[in-house]
Amino acid sequence: MVNAKALWESLERNYKTEDAGSKKFVVGKFLDFKMVDSKTVISQVQEFQLILHDIHAEGMVLGESFQVAALIEKLPPTRKDFKNYLKHKRKEMKLENLIVRLRIEEDNRQSEKKAGNYHQEAKANVVEQVLAVAGVGGVSDLLRITK
Repeated sequence: MVNAKALWESLERNYKTEDAGSKKFVVGKFLDFKMVDSKTVISQVQEFQLILHDIHAEGMVLGESFQVAALIEKLPPTRKDFKNYLKHKRKEMKLENLIVRLRIEEDNRQSEKKAGNYHQEAKANVVEQVLAVAGVGGVSDLLRITK
């Protein structure tokens, strides 16, 4: 008769190789994760937290300061200014505090959009005015004035 410990060790030997594969898969998900502008930041933060949970479930440990830095790095391109602001803070931040700040930033952006006050990049348009100037010998030259 086989005891429970021998059975457990047999199962562990047979299926332990899958464990390394699943760790690699979860790490790949973490490294490939990028936030996009088409979804809300908060919903993407929740996806990020699920990946962190999967990493923890696989027995891997990531320090909280690493998690905070990684989340800041993965913010979408439209949050560049906020991202730089967070990177230059000298005081260490907890993941929970970062999520609260992101939620506040998201709410502020949504209220600005509703009010029509959201910031757009300034785009300069060049206006050219063409003037005909009488040249030598009756030939007219064109003079461009850029404003």
